[in-house]
Amino acid sequence: MIEYESLAQANRALMEELEAAASRVIRSGWYILGNEVSSFEAEFAAFAESKHCISVANGLDALILSIEALDLPTGSEIMVASNTYIATILAILRAGHKPVLVEPERETFNIDPERLPAALTRSTQAICVTHLFGKACRMTEIAAFASEHGLRVIEDCAQSHGARYDGKLTGTFGIAGCFSFYPTKNLGALGDAGAIVTDDDEFADRLRHMRNYGSKKKYENVYIGVNSRLDEMQAAFLRVKLRSLGQVTEHKRALADIYFANLPKWLAQPLRRPAEYDVFHIFGIRHPARDELRQWLLDNGVKTEIHYPIAPHRQKAMQGILSGDYPIADELHATELSLPISAGHSGDEIERVCSLLAALPEKLKLAA
Repeated sequence: MIEYESLAQANRALMEELEAAASRVIRSGWYILGNEVSSFEAEFAAFAESKHCISVANGLDALILSIEALDLPTGSEIMVASNTYIATILAILRAGHKPVLVEPERETFNIDPERLPAALTRSTQAICVTHLFGKACRMTEIAAFASEHGLRVIEDCAQSHGARYDGKLTGTFGIAGCFSFYPTKNLGALGDAGAIVTDDDEFADRLRHMRNYGSKKKYENVYIGVNSRLDEMQAAFLRVKLRSLGQVTEHKRALADIYFANLPKWLAQPLRRPAEYDVFHIFGIRHPARDELRQWLLDNGVKTEIHYPIAPHRQKAMQGILSGDYPIADELHATELSLPISAGHSGDEIERVCSLLAALPEKLKLAA
């Protein structure tokens, strides 16, 4: 059986370093906001080509705190992709604002810059872009539109560690880049973890207060904050894994090359553009008979995933909050299928997946 992902296998090569990091933290006696956190923040800021890194407890908190730190008028409208993962929309709502859904490009799953003007109103204050599946949004166009209309840009980089557009890293186009280090990410912790990168000194200072009860000096609270601190253990693990992130990215890009070279041409595949450096957190294909295809692959020894089966505006929790019709989002959520592509997979395994898809039964080929 080819697993969709095996974290145990992916982490096996780093086991000695991870165990040493854990032992170092335990023996230090310092477990919150210590040397491991400050060292990781410096190292990740350098990787992200940013002046500041503010680590937090998870990716959702990174988004919520970044939006709150903008200090926008309550109820401001924030544009966001109609097919994004629900966390991006939850963050806008939790920060007290209104998400305005904008349809994506079918070929990339990312927000379509050409649809932004139609969503603009007097209440629009920001754009929250999500770089889905490890592919950068068209940030040059988005940043230009935001600048023209005085909008702030928050980047959801939960799936795009190291991805670039026009040579520039995701997370560096707007005021903040928000990262998740959930274990399945290209840079994954061994638990929940997140971070925000920014070049804005005042914004960074505000975030460092907000993540720690609104305080930087013990018992002195400057802002209404929360408890969202990356712990020393996860920071130590992330320092180990950050050193090998480049190898993980190149491995996944090599696996993607095998898919592109061998998948049948009639199958809807990810779009590659010269201006984009994709890191392939997810390799998402599309097929009208997605569920039947997924079952057929499983019957033949390949596990897959769906990112994501239900569009945000179809979620029960969003009824009465998100309104309107979003046919492109509906189509993508109904047809997307994620193929195996992880640090733990071999080229032979990916070739096996390609061979199976090339031998697809005629009825499933016709459905495409």
